[in-house]
Amino acid sequence: MLVGFGGAIGSVLRFLTSILAAHWFGAEFPYGTMIVNLSGAFIIGLVQQIGGETLLIPDNVRIFLTTGMMGGLTTYSTFSYETVQLMETNAWPQAWINIFVTTTVCLCLCFLGMAVGRLVLTLRG
Repeated sequence: MLVGFGGAIGSVLRFLTSILAAHWFGAEFPYGTMIVNLSGAFIIGLVQQIGGETLLIPDNVRIFLTTGMMGGLTTYSTFSYETVQLMETNAWPQAWINIFVTTTVCLCLCFLGMAVGRLVLTLRG
């Protein structure tokens, strides 16, 4: 139930983010997908680090947030499709930017989320 409810919330957030990003930044680049993947990478790193090291985030809440909400929010399947669409329309610079930012920066943000989680735990004592 927690995973399904979290997934529903994450999916709605992803949809709203895509609409708002297209409105704010334009629809010629998949900004919404990039935004949810970047933010999701950070959040999953943070939650897993804190939840895996302490009881600050109980397992049921951690599963709700990571498998549920982040599973519904982030979307590498859409990332793949949108990148191929960019490639097929010969928008190679945008495709490579999308690949680089989504993969490299997501890994960096996940690492940052884990580091922030460690800092929170250290400051907590």
